[in-house]
Amino acid sequence: MTFGECFETKCSSASFPVCVGLDPRLDEIPTVTSERALAASSSREDAVRNAIARFHELVISAVADLVPAVKLQLAFYEQYGIAGLLALRDTIAAAKRADLLVIADGKRNDIPSTAEAYARAFLGRASVFGESVPAFDADALTVNPYLGWDSLVPFAETAQQHDKGFFVLLHTSNPSSRDLQEAVVDDQPVYLRVAGPVSALEEEFFPEGRFSSAGAIVGCTFPAAAAAIRRALPRSPIVVVGYGAQAGNLSGCAACFSDADDGAIVNASRSLTYAWPEQPGSEDDVVATIRANTERMGSDLVAALMSRQGVAEPLSR
Repeated sequence: MTFGECFETKCSSASFPVCVGLDPRLDEIPTVTSERALAASSSREDAVRNAIARFHELVISAVADLVPAVKLQLAFYEQYGIAGLLALRDTIAAAKRADLLVIADGKRNDIPSTAEAYARAFLGRASVFGESVPAFDADALTVNPYLGWDSLVPFAETAQQHDKGFFVLLHTSNPSSRDLQEAVVDDQPVYLRVAGPVSALEEEFFPEGRFSSAGAIVGCTFPAAAAAIRRALPRSPIVVVGYGAQAGNLSGCAACFSDADDGAIVNASRSLTYAWPEQPGSEDDVVATIRANTERMGSDLVAALMSRQGVAEPLSR
């Protein structure tokens, strides 16, 4: 299947349209898990890798039957150097074993030749001494569009070749994003001018299917912009950011969905994976808390979607 088809299939079978963000923060990993990783490690680097990988295995086990995808924030892995990158590969492998879509969130891009290397690293394969091998092998990658049309083409080509996807930054969730992204150029805000090339890439590389493999990153903190993006890109999968710790609201999330209440997933990280009423006493407590946080968010989101359709008090999809 293409990424767009896989996105549609996994979202339709999931309990909630939630994307669980995996942002490793060693100081916030529950003590019961970090101490176990330390005890099983022979060096500091091993302990870093083991603690991150083990914690994310617990997260994945908690949510795998509830959600369609996880989003791995690459900066939080990279801050720990080689150990963090090894943990990134471990986490991708664990998520794939659980049959979850894996979105690598690095907002990568550069001139086209360098964009090709980024695309090979996360979506394709590199030539290693005559053998074609994957490096990180995510299902999708977030991409920065501000180097222009030609810088996006390598991601579209690689995604088409390997049945992967990519998500282009359209309107981010941080407060000052509007200073650039809502600036008006030729009577159109910048974020909608960026939507034009995304639509063109869909037509050229992914013309078939209800959803394409060229998606968008949209902040729910700007509901009017979110609604405009959904109208401009009816076939684009959307990852909604800004919910939870960034105080995005449900109406902003709902604006990113199609009229059929699909086509989008709402990401949350800290509010799901680091929100402890008290320090967990066991790893079973870790799993139970993360699952409860995810179910609570998912139920609120589904209720908001159904409310706009005039359906009362839904509990799940």
